[in-house]
Amino acid sequence: MSENQHLLAEQRRALILDEVRRRGGVRVNELTRKLGVSDMTVRRDLDALARQGVLEKVHGGAVPVAEASTHEPGFEAKSGLELSAKEDIARAAAALVAPGTAIALSGGTTTYALAQRLLDVPDLTVVTNSVRVADVFHAAQRSSGQRQGAATVVLTGGVRTPSDSLVGPVADQAIAALHFDVLFLGVHGIAAGAGLSTPNLAEAETNRRLVQSARRVVVVADHTKWGTVGLSSFATLGQVDTLVTDAGLPAEARAEISEQLRLVVAGEPESTEEA
Repeated sequence: MSENQHLLAEQRRALILDEVRRRGGVRVNELTRKLGVSDMTVRRDLDALARQGVLEKVHGGAVPVAEASTHEPGFEAKSGLELSAKEDIARAAAALVAPGTAIALSGGTTTYALAQRLLDVPDLTVVTNSVRVADVFHAAQRSSGQRQGAATVVLTGGVRTPSDSLVGPVADQAIAALHFDVLFLGVHGIAAGAGLSTPNLAEAETNRRLVQSARRVVVVADHTKWGTVGLSSFATLGQVDTLVTDAGLPAEARAEISEQLRLVVAGEPESTEEA
């Protein structure tokens, strides 16, 4: 594929990861032919993907990481992955937020990036079960004072997870009593059959409450989340209005998603109609 020679490193690595997951493993020489790049470039890409923990290098190639459906990485571990993709997604998602609305932000590193993009949107009411997201708004208020139009933040309470989300009966009860215009939801995994999923059973129930309390649901997830399935599903794709993702999402996945909901690919002109 000669056109692949001009791909950016992140796009090339997304294609490599897709091949590994789809085929259960690839060889270096296969990738060099497919991508039209040198062995050294492919090996550097595999090294980078292995450091991210999304594949395992073996002699002559790579195989998928055998990750348990109950494995839940901590916030710090996830915060270093797909940084540029998360920033692109946050920028695109922030454009969907109107001043004066009530929004909810779930836990996660992508919603954390989004929160930082919303500091200048006036008169927001922000409901969140994320300690990290709440800290973004509180830190901004401490540094600039109680400025006019600053967001009103409602932190749900609950039991803290490894990803710094608050879950459990306290969070569930608080969310059930609220209604917000748009929910921006980070996910552990998204797949055609399993829908949205997480490895944490309590977080799954809290996310269900968030979805039920929202007029619109916007999932913010980078391309590596597609095809990942956690222990517990908490929503179907049919319950999602919009998916905001990055340019690394493969064409096959884009086509499948676009049949069910609105797809926004950050950094690209929108070509899909709202579902």
